[in-house]
Amino acid sequence: MLGDEDGPATVSVHATAEEAWRALDREVRARCGCGRAPAGDDPDSATRLADAWRSGDPEARFWQICPHRLPLMVPEIGRPWSPPGTDRD
Repeated sequence: MLGDEDGPATVSVHATAEEAWRALDREVRARCGCGRAPAGDDPDSATRLADAWRSGDPEARFWQICPHRLPLMVPEIGRPWSPPGTDRD
């Protein structure tokens, strides 16, 4: 999640932590007018950049990476429903 007083917060979901750190780096660079990140950037450099961006206006800028997964219920599609206690073969 990334946001400031200039608009709604940006929330994104990524398959890996590396993707999340790269997305944070890209978004902060875009918001502060920085160029592209040098090859091989790591989470520590993305954190430093995001912290520096936030410190420019700490009351209005925020970022957060949640390294956990949310449980999602995905319905089963294409299978007939059977009442509990009956066998499906």
